[in-house]
Amino acid sequence: MLDESARLMTVLRPVRAGNAFEETVERLLQAIKLGVVPPGGKLPPERELAVRLGISRVTLREAIRALSDAGYLDVRRGRYGGAFVTYEPPAPDARDLRQAVAEMGRDDLADALTFRLAVECGAAQVLAGTELAGERRALLLRRLTELNEASLEDYRRLDTAFHLSIAELTGSTLLTTACADARSRVSDLLNAIPMLQVNLDHAAVQHRAIVDAILAGDPDAARRAMTEHLEGTAALLRAFLA
Repeated sequence: MLDESARLMTVLRPVRAGNAFEETVERLLQAIKLGVVPPGGKLPPERELAVRLGISRVTLREAIRALSDAGYLDVRRGRYGGAFVTYEPPAPDARDLRQAVAEMGRDDLADALTFRLAVECGAAQVLAGTELAGERRALLLRRLTELNEASLEDYRRLDTAFHLSIAELTGSTLLTTACADARSRVSDLLNAIPMLQVNLDHAAVQHRAIVDAILAGDPDAARRAMTEHLEGTAALLRAFLA
């Protein structure tokens, strides 16, 4: 069964040798900002991370130290030590949203939203075309339930977990990696959107429609449901930027 460790290992894929330090920081930061390792959570052991990322432990320690200095990690020594996530997404604020878009640029934002639409709709379509039974079916339903029952503080993290689980359940590492990359490109923007109950209720209906189409084995319906959901999110972004 897929678990948090499996999702973390998907995000923390091997880095390229030429930019080992920079890419290690990027991979770890992506895992932190996507909530794959939640606030207060502990990164995997140093040896395991170094092997997974294909880097030396020296490079890993330098990257962890940089993220610690930047306030994303708390490194503790001793028997119960390790690198613990201290980062928590800031409270939603439309002003932060405008600032994030200004830093990204509207052309890059449009590109990021198009990329996300392509890969996540593709993942939903592919998954709906596979036989989903047993533990895999239960996992998708559990992710949906966790999201529906999430507190406002945990909503974005569990929303990410739900969306990534659709890609993960296809069994394609490349597709899951693409979906994680797409999500990370807009994560700061999504975190900045004010949490309005009417929007959360609407999203819950859309999430249910996506899951129903996948479990019914209807690829076209799954793609349509995911398209409607992601286009709705994009419209919400534009509304707060108007």
